Amino acid sequence: MQESLYDWEWFVNNFETISQIDLSAYKRPQMERRINNFMRIAGCTDYRSFVSLLNADAEICHKFMEYITINVSEFFRNPDYWRILEQDIIPQLLQQRPLLKVWSAGCSTGEEAYSLAMLFQARFPGHVQSIKATDLDREVLKKAARALYPNKVVRTLPDPYLQRYMQPEGEYYKVIDEIKKMVEFERHDLLKDPYEQDYDLILCRNVFIYMTEASKQNLYRKFAAALRPGGILFIGSTEQIFQAVEVGFHARSTFFYQKN
Repeated sequence: MQESLYDWEWFVNNFETISQIDLSAYKRPQMERRINNFMRIAGCTDYRSFVSLLNADAEICHKFMEYITINVSEFFRNPDYWRILEQDIIPQLLQQRPLLKVWSAGCSTGEEAYSLAMLFQARFPGHVQSIKATDLDREVLKKAARALYPNKVVRTLPDPYLQRYMQPEGEYYKVIDEIKKMVEFERHDLLKDPYEQDYDLILCRNVFIYMTEASKQNLYRKFAAALRPGGILFIGSTEQIFQAVEVGFHARSTFFYQKN
C-alpha cells in the first residue's frame, strides 16, 4: 500500500477516534499486515475507504474490533506454569497475606479469570479477597460474564474442575454461580486507564505480542506500581522481560516476575 495523504498515521489517528484504541503502541509491520488482510476481505483498497466503512457499518466495525484485539484464551493455558502458580507462587504469597488481591489483565472471554477462581476455591478456599478481570473489548467482557463455553473450549479443564465447577447445557458448559461470583469483570485500557494498587498477583498473558518495546516497558512499570512489594506478575509463555530490574522486577521463576 502506497503512503499518501491517507497513510498509516492518518489511519491510526482516525481509528483511535472510532475505537479509543491507540495502534501506535503496537509494532507497525505485524499490525499493518493484520489490518491489510482484513481490508482485503472487506473489499477496501485504501485506508480512506476502510475508515468510511468502519464508520458506516457497525457490524463490520465490531468484527474488526474483535479481530484487532486478538481475543484468544483457554482454561489453564500452559498447565505446567499453572502448577508452578499453585505449588509455589500462591503458597509463598499467602505466607505474607491471608487474603490475596488478584487481577487478570487482558482477560478476553474469561477463561483465565475463572481458572483462577476455580484454583482458589479448590486449593486455597477463603484466601482470595478479590479477582478483577479486565479487557479492552466490551463484547468479549459480555461473553465472559455469561460464562457459557462450547464443549471444545472446556477440554483443557482438569476433570475434577470440570465435574465440580461446570454445568452441562446442551453443547455448552456453564460456570457455576459459586465461581462466577468470585470474579468481577470490567472494561480497562491498559495503555490509557489508571491502575488500582496493592495487588498481590497480576496475570497479563500473551497481551504484549504485537506491542512496541517502549509500550511494553511502560506497561511493565505500571504493573510494578500496581503490585505490592513482593507481588507477582505472571506473563505469557511467548514473552520475557529482558530488563526486569529496570522496570522494578526480578525473575522469580520462568514467566513469573516478583516486584522488588
